[in-house]
Amino acid sequence: MDKPIMTGSLESSDCLITLYETDTPIIEVDTIVHDAFHDHILHLIKDVLKHYDLEHLSVRIQDKGALDYAIKARLKAAIEIYEDDSNG
Repeated sequence: MDKPIMTGSLESSDCLITLYETDTPIIEVDTIVHDAFHDHILHLIKDVLKHYDLEHLSVRIQDKGALDYAIKARLKAAIEIYEDDSNG
């Protein structure tokens, strides 16, 4: 991966996902609902990465109140782009 992959937006009720490679995987969660949902979002991202066997990648999420299905969809879209880039 030459450059980070970004999906989503910073609009209300959405999130911006940045997927990138680093020497040590990092998951950064920046959310407007930090106290209530930081840990939940972190586990959600870890579960999706584990499902795709991509735990070696780093993710930054800038969440503006997105629901789980939106977070998963944005992350899965970034993963699809990553896999297309890696295979082609």
